[in-house]
Amino acid sequence: MKIPKTNQMTLAELETKFSTEDACKAYLTSRRWPEGVRCPRCGSDKVYELSRPFHWQCRCSAQGGYRFSVLVGTIFENTNYPLQTWFKVIYLMLSSKKGISALQVHRMIGTGSYQTAWYMCHRIRAGLGNDEFRKLVGFVEVDETFIGGKAKNKHRNKRGGGGRGPTGKTPIIGAVSRGGKVVAKVIDNVDTKTLDGFVNQTVSHKVSLISTDDASGYRFLNDEGFNHGVVHHAQGEYVCGAIHTANIDSFWSMIKRGIVGTFHKVSKKYLQLYVAEFQFRYNNRKNPDIFRAAIGLC
Repeated sequence: MKIPKTNQMTLAELETKFSTEDACKAYLTSRRWPEGVRCPRCGSDKVYELSRPFHWQCRCSAQGGYRFSVLVGTIFENTNYPLQTWFKVIYLMLSSKKGISALQVHRMIGTGSYQTAWYMCHRIRAGLGNDEFRKLVGFVEVDETFIGGKAKNKHRNKRGGGGRGPTGKTPIIGAVSRGGKVVAKVIDNVDTKTLDGFVNQTVSHKVSLISTDDASGYRFLNDEGFNHGVVHHAQGEYVCGAIHTANIDSFWSMIKRGIVGTFHKVSKKYLQLYVAEFQFRYNNRKNPDIFRAAIGLC
């Protein structure tokens, strides 16, 4: 399926649209509360604006009311950098198909240190991971992959064996609806319980077809009510009619190219955040205003 070209906002347009801090706060307000400001504590719309811009008060507290700003409860709360800087970092992350490293962000934005840029990027990734989830339908592909370098390229005390295989690497499982969205998750192992649990959690039983490879962990999907088709990679079979895993394999390739070429090294502790970033960009590949979608989540 050919993906239509989208006209994303340019950097010049970003700087013009958000030339002041108030412009950024007004945009964040409209994305966060499109139907009017609500109290982040109780959800009430019975709030009134204070004299200080972008600050409100709700009477949900017995101590004279709860005061809050547009930043409360967002990734921008309690940070020293202005929204203009945050918006530029978000724009840079969304504009780079294979991602942008914290070191490059530090160079371009001029943050006080590399650690600050790293912190900002991770907070943004955490926000992008808050996307609303609906079970996948249609033609769905499910597969797992392993992230980690070859043992021979690691420090001696971190090798743990294995060359091209999964030993010493971190497994990720993913499911993609053809022409639709992808869901990916870092897992501890690839046993049957884990793989089956992920499928039942992410794929609707109304699915037209689930395509997987011949990994034994998927062998019970037909028994669980799924229309399950298998391609036998071990026998050199990669396509059998409508059964294949080309789309999820393409997504894995994009993540691995990003890690190898941009981030170089990603620990298991933070891998899910990077996966969330790639997942968000993939799921919004047809969205002409991906920046707007990202601000709504942050």
